[in-house]
Amino acid sequence: MENIIFHVDVNSAYLSWNATWDLQHGKTLDLRTVPSIVGGDPESRHGIVLAKSIPSKKYGIKTGETLFSALMKCPELKIVPPRYSIYLKASDAMVEILREYSPLIERYSIDECFMDMRHLTKENAVETAVALKNRIRGELGFTVNIGISTGKLLAKMASDFKKPDQVHTLYQEEVQKKMWPLPVQEMFMVGSRTTEKLKKMNIHTIGDLAKTDPQFLHAKFKKYGYMISCYARGIDSSTVKNEGTVEMKGMGNSTTLPFDFTDRISCHNVLLSIGETLVPRLRASRKLVKTVSIHIRSSDFTSFSMQKTLPFASDSTSLLMAAACELFDEIWNEEPVRHLGISFSQLKEKDIQQLSFFKDSRAEKMNRMDQVIDMVRKNFGDDSIIRATFINSPVKAFSGGVVEKDYIFMNSHL
Repeated sequence: MENIIFHVDVNSAYLSWNATWDLQHGKTLDLRTVPSIVGGDPESRHGIVLAKSIPSKKYGIKTGETLFSALMKCPELKIVPPRYSIYLKASDAMVEILREYSPLIERYSIDECFMDMRHLTKENAVETAVALKNRIRGELGFTVNIGISTGKLLAKMASDFKKPDQVHTLYQEEVQKKMWPLPVQEMFMVGSRTTEKLKKMNIHTIGDLAKTDPQFLHAKFKKYGYMISCYARGIDSSTVKNEGTVEMKGMGNSTTLPFDFTDRISCHNVLLSIGETLVPRLRASRKLVKTVSIHIRSSDFTSFSMQKTLPFASDSTSLLMAAACELFDEIWNEEPVRHLGISFSQLKEKDIQQLSFFKDSRAEKMNRMDQVIDMVRKNFGDDSIIRATFINSPVKAFSGGVVEKDYIFMNSHL
């Protein structure tokens, strides 16, 4: 019996989750029905487009472009700020529903999940997927696309077909008809630079890629050439790995500032606000950090990075952010700062620790304080407790978002 895999993908996730939250809290405008975007600061109009509504697409607005550019295309564009804590709650609520259908769920990103549905047959897979997407729409208020296949690659490709609120199949016997006519840039793992190179080789569609000699592609792209050749022919042996079964390598968070920051204290506050969203995710995953890194990008787009390995692994917001601020002071050359980021690596299991007589005496007290703060924020909202340093500061108490590095990505046999 062939395995069946679903790929569940939230339609315009960030914008859809903003819209759903607003509607559930009394607002009448559905952001999904008008030209709208999530991203940047609506007042200063700085930043980039993180997500866009379907009506905004007709104006040529693209994810990743600046708010200034998007407003030039559509002056009436509705701009809303990102709400990352809401996105995490929406994602978790969706996964709770998915777990009722399968014990094997892999979170590919905050808005995408693979489901091992091997208990289904091809005959009843579509019916089950339609019922699942309708339930998510009815209970949670947002829509998803579901792709169905016998492997992760083709299931993911299928979910990218016509949107929103659709179910599509892409079995091996359907690859030639459904996938090969698509532009080559729509192939998973084929980016813009590779697309340019492939088009110079007269490879314009996924079908062209599939029919190209794999040895020729290997000569041009090395191992990557074999990979995209296999993918174009629908060949992939990766399996659904239950969430948490693969070691998490790192976590990160960053934010683009609404204007150039030129003073040390404000930059320290930005790092702290990033930590206020990042470190609780670390504690929720039952991990400790050994290495802290910071990333600075100045107003002229020059970038600097630096890292520090701690004497003891920690999940304390205060201790980790103190390390981040020390790194900032070492690396900052007093040029205006436009972007700041923090990342954690060398993650350790919290339940398996090497004890020491020389551990910081403040650590246990800070650990208890963090536990109380996490509990209060979970029950009463993030804004129920904020640090005093943010009261008269232009910096928000919580900054940054959820980066893909926090999730386990599709693995290939190549």
